[in-house]
Amino acid sequence: MKIICIGRNYAKHIEELQNERPTEPVIFLKPDSSILLKQHPFVIPEFSNDVHHEVELLVKISKIGKYIEPQFAHKYYDEIGLGIDFTARDVQEQLKAKGLPWEKAKAFDGATVIGDFISKKNVDLSKNITFELHSNGKVVQKGNTDHMLWKIDEIISYVSQYFTLKIGDIIFTGTPEGVAKVQPNDILEGYLENQKMFRIQVK
Repeated sequence: MKIICIGRNYAKHIEELQNERPTEPVIFLKPDSSILLKQHPFVIPEFSNDVHHEVELLVKISKIGKYIEPQFAHKYYDEIGLGIDFTARDVQEQLKAKGLPWEKAKAFDGATVIGDFISKKNVDLSKNITFELHSNGKVVQKGNTDHMLWKIDEIISYVSQYFTLKIGDIIFTGTPEGVAKVQPNDILEGYLENQKMFRIQVK
């Protein structure tokens, strides 16, 4: 199982972090050891003082594929979900300043929240899909697939040029604006089309 993440896929998120807008999708990987176990709290790691939440729409691959054309990409997934890419922002900034990979900031134990999945048959993919992250009952991030620089099928096609996609692989499709530092005792809840997909306590 691979966890494939797309960075800088929403223009306003790029602006809020003052990053350069990419000309092609930014890809990084996470190990399965980064997955936060179900019913477990997210524990802020001791090596960071600035861990941010990044809510993202997820796609679960259901068919092995390589060099997938965009017009056929929809055949390679049956479910979509919601998750969080926790990011140690202070660590990431240090790594970026040195031109180094981001894994220490994004792939540490517990950094990957994978919530529930729903069949894409229950969602009208021809329309824009909305999702939200609530922190302590307040909406802090709100995303819409219409705002993606690269849509789901484009991402699947692009990623498959580099990596063979296998059944069970999960793609994180990028986060919208509103990322912010998490605090102990925060309650984070994710909603996809008004359906709750996860609830996480921060410690």
